Order: sequence, then C-alpha cells, then structure tokens
Amino acid sequence: MPIVPDDKNWTWVLERACPDCGFDARAFDPTGVRVAVEANAARWRVLLADPRAAQRPDDHTWSALEYGCHVRDVYRLYLTRLERMLTEVGPTFANWDQDATAVKERYERQNPADVAGELRAAAGMLSARYATVSGDRWQRTGFRSDGAAFTIDSFTRYLVHDPVHHVHDAEQGYARLGGLWAPPAGEPA
Repeated sequence: MPIVPDDKNWTWVLERACPDCGFDARAFDPTGVRVAVEANAARWRVLLADPRAAQRPDDHTWSALEYGCHVRDVYRLYLTRLERMLTEVGPTFANWDQDATAVKERYERQNPADVAGELRAAAGMLSARYATVSGDRWQRTGFRSDGAAFTIDSFTRYLVHDPVHHVHDAEQGYARLGGLWAPPAGEPA
C-alpha cells in the first residue's frame, strides 16, 4: 500500500499543543529557534545511524530515512521562505507538495549518512539566517498560497513543530520495529 498523501492544514498547531508529539507552539519562544533546530539535527544524526533507517514500520508509514529527507527539505524550504520574509514585503509562497517531492527525490533510496549530513548543513544555514532576526523583524509577514498568514514569529513556531513531530514519528516507527538501535559502547552514533 502506498503512502497516503498528507493534505491536512497543520496551522492548528499554533493554537494548541500537538496531541501526538507534545510540542506546544504557544509555549515556544521563537528566539530559541537556533538551539531547537540544531538540537533537532543532532537527534536526526542518531536516528539515521540506525541500520534500519530505510525500513518502513508498515507499508503506509515513512521510514526514519524518509522522514529525515523530509526534515532536511523542510529546513531548506524554510530558509528560502525566511529569506523572502526578511527581504520582501508580504511574499506569497508557492504550494510545496511534500509527497510529490518524496517520490521525485526518491527519499527511500537516499543514503542515511548523507541525509544526516545534509540535514545538519541545512539546519546550520537556517540557524545562521535566524541569527539576523531581532526586534520588529519578528513581525514581518508572509503568506501561504492557501491564504494562511504568518509573521516570522508564528512561522517559526509552525516550523519548529514539524521536525519535532517527525522525530516522534521516526521514534514510533522504530518502536514498532523492535526499539531504537544503540551503537556499541564507545562508538559514536
């Protein structure tokens, strides 16, 4: 069975805690985005080191590798969108079909170690760009093609939920595969 496309409007995470991963955007201080993004990338390094990273827990759930590819691409996309919000007045973002991207980029065939490195690099670039956001720049706006309006503040809260949620997804997948792998003592993950 193929993956069912995700067509939900996830902007509700700005109004209440996510019942699955527990992330509460209302309680998240967006000035902590750099720490959050870099810590998330470090967690993906461990998740993608598992020898089962490419194994799906079932036919309709992404593997940790596929989730990792998605998070890498989210960081890349959000860097572009953040740049536009900082340099343009009220930009509108084209729709991003994450499921079409997964198929086109063949997420399931990518190398987990490469993805971990690319994810970390993308997180680093996004973090560096966030270092330039302060003061009233947090209130600059941008719009999704479906009309959803964001300030950099709300955009950041929305962004941080996605990779946190997908760490939860990957960990749940590993639980269904028998538990999260741990490297032998003395070896880095």
